[in-house]
Amino acid sequence: MDIDVVVEDVASLDPELLQLPELSPVAFKASPQIAEDLFTQWLSLPETARLFYFKNGRPPPKDLKEQCLSRIEDLFNNHIDGLQIHEFKLVTKEICKLPSFFSSSLFRKIDTDCTGIVTRDGFIKYWVFGNMLTMDTAAKIFKILRQPECKYLTQVDFKPVLLELLATHPGLEFLRSTPEFQERYAETVIYRMFYYINRSGNGLLTLRELKRGNLIAAMQHADEEEDINKVMRFFSYEHFYVIYCKFWELDTDHDFLIDKENLIKYGNHALTYRIVDRIFSQVPRKFTSKVEGKMGYEDFVYFMLSEEDKSSEPSLEYWFKCIDLDGNGILTPNEMQFFYEEQLHRMECMGLEPVLFGDILCQIVDMIAPERENYITLHDLKGCKLSGNVFNILFNLNKFMAFESRDPFLIRQEREDPTLTEWDRFAHREYIRLSMEEDGEDVSNGSVEVWDESLEAPF
Repeated sequence: MDIDVVVEDVASLDPELLQLPELSPVAFKASPQIAEDLFTQWLSLPETARLFYFKNGRPPPKDLKEQCLSRIEDLFNNHIDGLQIHEFKLVTKEICKLPSFFSSSLFRKIDTDCTGIVTRDGFIKYWVFGNMLTMDTAAKIFKILRQPECKYLTQVDFKPVLLELLATHPGLEFLRSTPEFQERYAETVIYRMFYYINRSGNGLLTLRELKRGNLIAAMQHADEEEDINKVMRFFSYEHFYVIYCKFWELDTDHDFLIDKENLIKYGNHALTYRIVDRIFSQVPRKFTSKVEGKMGYEDFVYFMLSEEDKSSEPSLEYWFKCIDLDGNGILTPNEMQFFYEEQLHRMECMGLEPVLFGDILCQIVDMIAPERENYITLHDLKGCKLSGNVFNILFNLNKFMAFESRDPFLIRQEREDPTLTEWDRFAHREYIRLSMEEDGEDVSNGSVEVWDESLEAPF
């Protein structure tokens, strides 16, 4: 920092903002606390905050600090020895303003010696003197969940939070007798989080990514809403159920792995062989299964979210990489034609009137209005609401036909609630279908009896 700039900025501060009383040097000497109070007041000024970088966060203003300390006294008043983990939820919600299912993670972060107790002084040291008061919610969560010396969060860091959610949320109570499905639910929620929020796709979630996404709002919604299925961002049980059932339908030998022949059956054989080959070449995303020629459950979640909501940015990026055969960052007519050829062949085999690629190309250009007519960039696709239809035209015959016929049912669905995403609408339809297939069993109340014991995964 340039010292001259600091001096100049300090000189420009309005002394009246400090609201300094007329005090003599003798008064300062007699009451040293006055100087400390004035310094604290000065630190809390917005103008002061611009002058300094606080490595451990900006100190809280005096009023905020006193208000917090008063509330801490109230909550710890009848617990002289401190609070145990099951008593800590009120502190988490009322003082820390965090979702209640962060209670255990916060408790263990403070109780570093694993004593099973968080004392009043211990909490004040971590929360007040650790300057957590002045952090926004995303920064608080990031600091609580991350491992020491790490500058990012991994999937494992979210596991304790999901386990506490499963143990305490009334909308997930029915799963408590089936720990294997609790585990799968937690994994699915975390995969969905990272799919949408970890935009770099490297599995290392930064604070910047956490702040830019809608995960914090979804967590707060999940904490306030008793019906977990109303929390459609990430946490809906119904959404998990749809994903897991789809995977289990395709995984015919139940080894928790899927090969090309399994995936080609997805959506009633909707996809072309060429696009499935590209997925298994791992161009859009490296598989986590570590088994040659097989995709695991996490890989399938990423595929399914991309396939069923092509309006989202992660999906557009996923399919763009698939079609971009030479990886040069643009989609040429030749590349698009390569994938459309198989669609054309399938139309002919089904006795449908074929639509020639020249006509298709004109339709795509009109739809996207790219900056250059001889190729399409990812930027072009992200700037158009109809971009997902381009990929359906190229490799998903069922959705291409639905788009061509302007399915009135889908149009009506979109008009009824335009705030829902393509994924939300798909998951709702599929959950109803799966419910009907369960021979009349009441799935909507969350009964675990819908799971056939013979279909349980080998966890």
